[in-house]
Amino acid sequence: MCGRYTLLASEEEIAQAFGIQQSIDSYQISYNIAPGQNVLAVIHDGKEKRAGYLRWGLVPSWAEDEKIGYKMINARSETAHEKASFKKLVARKRCLIVADSFYEWRKTDKKKQPKRIHLTDRKLFAFAGLWDKWQQNDKVLFTCTILTKAANDFMQDIHHRMPIILPKDKEDAWIFPEEKKPRDMHNFLQNVEAEELSAYDVASYVNAAKNNDETCIAPLI
Repeated sequence: MCGRYTLLASEEEIAQAFGIQQSIDSYQISYNIAPGQNVLAVIHDGKEKRAGYLRWGLVPSWAEDEKIGYKMINARSETAHEKASFKKLVARKRCLIVADSFYEWRKTDKKKQPKRIHLTDRKLFAFAGLWDKWQQNDKVLFTCTILTKAANDFMQDIHHRMPIILPKDKEDAWIFPEEKKPRDMHNFLQNVEAEELSAYDVASYVNAAKNNDETCIAPLI
C-alpha cells in the first residue's frame, strides 16, 4: 500500500520535471503527506499539463457520502479496470501524483519500523493515480487514489504491496487525455518496470501525521 509520502522539491524543480508552464497555487513542501490531505497532482487538459491539488482519498462521483474517501486511498492495479469504483477512471481520469519518497512500515516481532523509500537514481517521481469529481448540493470535491501492485523483490522484505512509480518515459502516456479501454491501461501498468529503490530507517516520530518537519526524514541512528 501507500499511506504516507513526502514532497520536498521546489516549485521550479517540479515545473521543470513535469513540463508545467503555469505557477502552482499555494505550493508547500511536506515531510509527511497523509490521507485526507490535499496532494499535488498533474493532469493533461487536452492542451497542456496542469498541476494542482486533489484530496487524497477517492470519493467517486456516485458516492452518497464523502467519508468513503478514507477507505479508498489506494486502488489495486490488478483489478481496478474491473471494479465499478475505478473502471471509468482508468479509462479517462488518470493523473500523476508528485512525490520524492514514501514511507512504509516493516513489521518485526516487537514493533513496526518506519522506513523512508526513494528512487536510487532520480529525485522526483510520480505515482500512477486516478481522480474524480464529486458534488453534493453546493459541495464539490476533487479527489484521488494511488494505484498499487504486488511488492517487487526489494519491497517484499518491507511490505507485500507497493505504489506504482511510473518511469519518466511513461508519465505522459499515462495522463494523455484520450479515453482508453480499461483493459489496455491495465496492461500498460502491469508492464511498467520498477526502478531501483533505496530505503533507510526513520524514527516513529513520522507515525503521527501532525508531525511534519525534517525529523520525519532523519536517518535513525
